[in-house]
Amino acid sequence: MAYMLLIHEPVGQRATRTEAEGRAAYAAMVAFGEGIAARGQLKAVESLAGLDTAVRVSHAPGQSQTLDGPFAEAKEMVGGFFLLQNVTREQAVAYAHACPAAQWCTVEVRALAPCFEGNATR
Repeated sequence: MAYMLLIHEPVGQRATRTEAEGRAAYAAMVAFGEGIAARGQLKAVESLAGLDTAVRVSHAPGQSQTLDGPFAEAKEMVGGFFLLQNVTREQAVAYAHACPAAQWCTVEVRALAPCFEGNATR
């Protein structure tokens, strides 16, 4: 089965780190991803830019809205993800516990699944 580890981090947290702290955190995350890849269980991994480059698009009946970030109401953001393949739920949760980001963020484990019950394909 496939699972995604979503890294939820406080908005602005990256700016509080020194360059050395940022490089160390990044190196720890890269090493973590390389370990998963070595087991053949990593499908994709990416770090995401901050909310200052984000755009939100929504559509309501008769109206479309585009909102440039940063977003005043945001207290946290998705800072990156690991897409795991061929793992059980228990393995995905174990990876989340082992993820270095769990020391400074929340790591959310989500199974990949169709968006509604009757959908046999994605």
